[in-house]
Amino acid sequence: MTLNIGYFADGPWSHKTFDKLINDTQIKISFICVRFGSKDETLKNYAKKYSIDYLENKNVNSEEFISILKEYNCDLFVSMSFNQIFKKQIINLTKYKIINCHAGKLPFYRGRNVLNWVLINDEKEFGITVHYVDEGIDTGDIILQRNYKISDKDNYKTLLDRSYLECANILYDAILMFKNGPVKAQKQTELYNQGFYCSQRKTGDEILNWNQKSREIFNFVRAICDPGPNARTYLKNKEMKISKVELIKDAPIYKGITGAIIFKDHQCFFVKTQDSFIKITDFEYDGKINIGYRFES
Repeated sequence: MTLNIGYFADGPWSHKTFDKLINDTQIKISFICVRFGSKDETLKNYAKKYSIDYLENKNVNSEEFISILKEYNCDLFVSMSFNQIFKKQIINLTKYKIINCHAGKLPFYRGRNVLNWVLINDEKEFGITVHYVDEGIDTGDIILQRNYKISDKDNYKTLLDRSYLECANILYDAILMFKNGPVKAQKQTELYNQGFYCSQRKTGDEILNWNQKSREIFNFVRAICDPGPNARTYLKNKEMKISKVELIKDAPIYKGITGAIIFKDHQCFFVKTQDSFIKITDFEYDGKINIGYRFES
């Protein structure tokens, strides 16, 4: 039996999944619906290449758009990095409802910018979850969930690259399950009663607070390095972008002025933190850097 799906998608997260789906002769993609105002040329080219209907709508829950979707008679809707909240009518439009892939270990890390937050929180692993969509935000029953280790060598880019690949793998595996009919899932409250939501990071959240321990600063910097905004700080009223720092093994813990430059070494320099000090190895700054200068905290 061919599984007829509608694909609500955006960005690299969705491209690798599409590559898997389009090569499965038992899966039919009836349409690709992109984010409103999308600049994703890859999905547009996929639609053209494979003669798949390409949709875009400001309100996917509108009666007008739902009447369009009904004509496709899909078995399942699939969401990958789509940015609208699905309401009850569209959720119930297909036989198997809607499933979504979320790069977070639900019921924890619901919401936005999850890969940044797991690094800031010094997590030792991150999760990817495929779940049914309900009218909440990442609160639907869990179909599949996998966890992936995080080491000190990881940063935002390495987690992002891994997530692009692993989201495609787990989402495709979850879709395959529906070839045999309805798929049972686990309520999130069975894993943990509460869970939590991560707020979207905004302009200003990239400012580095030197009044933190060295490990906290290390985690903050690697959490928002490229392709993120990079950590920002100010020295002599000039902005510095910091994209990489290194922890110093067995660095002494001592009192001092946080944010003070305590040593210079070739193209690197060392800054006092709340507990010890940290090495700044990759940065952009147009100005002098001298021992004794203090960053603004």
